[in-house]
Amino acid sequence: MTRILLTAPYYEAARHTLEDLFGEVIYKPWKEHGHGYRPEELTALLKKTGAEALITEHDEVTAEVIKAYPGLRFIGVCRGTPSNVDVKEAGSRGIPVFNTPARNAQAVAEMFIANLVNLMRHTLPGISWLEGEKWEAGAHTSYLQFKGNEIAGKTIGMVGFGATGQTIANLLKHFPAKIRYYDPYTVAEDPAFVKVSLEDVFRECDVVSIHLPVTEETKGMIDAGLIGLMKPGAIFVNTARAAVVKREALLEAVLNNRIRGAILDVFDHEPPDELDYQLIHHPNVLATPHIAGATFEVENHHADILNKALKEFFVEGSRSVKQWVNPECLNRLQ
Repeated sequence: MTRILLTAPYYEAARHTLEDLFGEVIYKPWKEHGHGYRPEELTALLKKTGAEALITEHDEVTAEVIKAYPGLRFIGVCRGTPSNVDVKEAGSRGIPVFNTPARNAQAVAEMFIANLVNLMRHTLPGISWLEGEKWEAGAHTSYLQFKGNEIAGKTIGMVGFGATGQTIANLLKHFPAKIRYYDPYTVAEDPAFVKVSLEDVFRECDVVSIHLPVTEETKGMIDAGLIGLMKPGAIFVNTARAAVVKREALLEAVLNNRIRGAILDVFDHEPPDELDYQLIHHPNVLATPHIAGATFEVENHHADILNKALKEFFVEGSRSVKQWVNPECLNRLQ
């Protein structure tokens, strides 16, 4: 019997599954609170509820929270990366932390394809032209002005080939498109997906899509040297994290028409600053406000992924659960 404080959005059936697994669930979603619980609020809530485990999404689970409430059996984080949790502090106290990678893979993949089609087919400028009532009798202006390209036959390159990159690739191969990827930690099972060097992704591909987490290794990894390898007609896509790309290098390439354009969902500053807006307002950039992973279904996905991981770990006794982010705490487990 474990009492779980659940502040992440969780659909009803998934909450019942948690109850079946652990006994009691206290549901206090951060959305109803109005914002993610701040450290002092979360500590007070943990103490008030007498929780023995925590499942969070956007709350600030700092070292101070964990020190003030060190007896947690586990922390579940309904995010691809547990960046809101002090994983090191939790591990030092024998508290396993679980995340939900791939919760938004389908959402990002669908938006990737939608935005790629929109950019390649000039859909948004065409709609603007139509709404501007510029269609003259007998003219073929729209057919000529907004003629674009198909995805079929193009070579799409992925920098990082985790769940999101592979979900996109599995959709694109049916267009059909050729898939190339760079990922030193992954080897694709599908032989149609060809592993190449990082430089070759930028050099050979018609579309280069970034799917990297932010680490000390990846910060600023996509620089002027790599972007300079891209074909003049290539498209740069980033729906991952802005910090992995040297913004000035991308801006220079876009402003000087060294590449065809860019599709961006993430920015160095959110809300954007002046340089971000130079990219956002450029006619060859299709920009969205960090919504690639924003679907209602994502919340269902993260609940299912976490429930499965918790069952494997606590009920079935597996210690090879891929969602366990701090296995180094194994010898300290409470």
